[in-house]
Amino acid sequence: MSKRLNGIAAAACMMLAPAPIAAHPHVFIDTGLEIIFDAEGRLTHVKVTWKYDDLYSLLLAEDYRVDSDGDGALTDAERKELTGFDADWVQGYAGDLEVVLDGQVLALSRPLDPTADMIDGRIISTHIREVAGTPLLEGDPVSLKAFDPTYYTAYDMTLPVVLKGRSDCVFTRIEPDIEGQLAQMQAQLLTLDANADLEENDIPLIGGEFATDIRVTCPAL
Repeated sequence: MSKRLNGIAAAACMMLAPAPIAAHPHVFIDTGLEIIFDAEGRLTHVKVTWKYDDLYSLLLAEDYRVDSDGDGALTDAERKELTGFDADWVQGYAGDLEVVLDGQVLALSRPLDPTADMIDGRIISTHIREVAGTPLLEGDPVSLKAFDPTYYTAYDMTLPVVLKGRSDCVFTRIEPDIEGQLAQMQAQLLTLDANADLEENDIPLIGGEFATDIRVTCPAL
């Protein structure tokens, strides 16, 4: 099954099965953002921090043969070996980050300057995305969401969100209405035959509906 169908099917099983059966994403990542402005006040980069869940961190450590002593930390050599493990993206992968201004999704670079480490047994990586066009924010909010469209991976915005380079900007968090979104999708799924093809019936990708929306607003300079 494709990653897309895995995510949709998981949600479908959760909605169509009786309680207390519940499906869930396969990977859980605590996420943080550093939103970076240049000296002219333009949005230039977003630094992304991913902190992988305990189980996935263990699997990664085994795959990359790091933390062989099991102390939950890396040596310098292991850190070097692991760096970039999640930054070699396949063509077309958007990096599970969406930045929107004036209703338009802004183009972002591939990951730059990746880092990786392990703290208390959990693998933490960072990378930087360059924002195409380096827009100047002048009142209209820019929206940043970290999500996997298929919901195979769940991103939880629990790590710090930081604005760097401008002291006059503020951000707000808009938390998703998960129960409402699930109820809406459940109603749609219940109209389908049990053997229906989800892709052919245009069942929407759900990851974005479960994502925290970070809205950054800056006054005109």
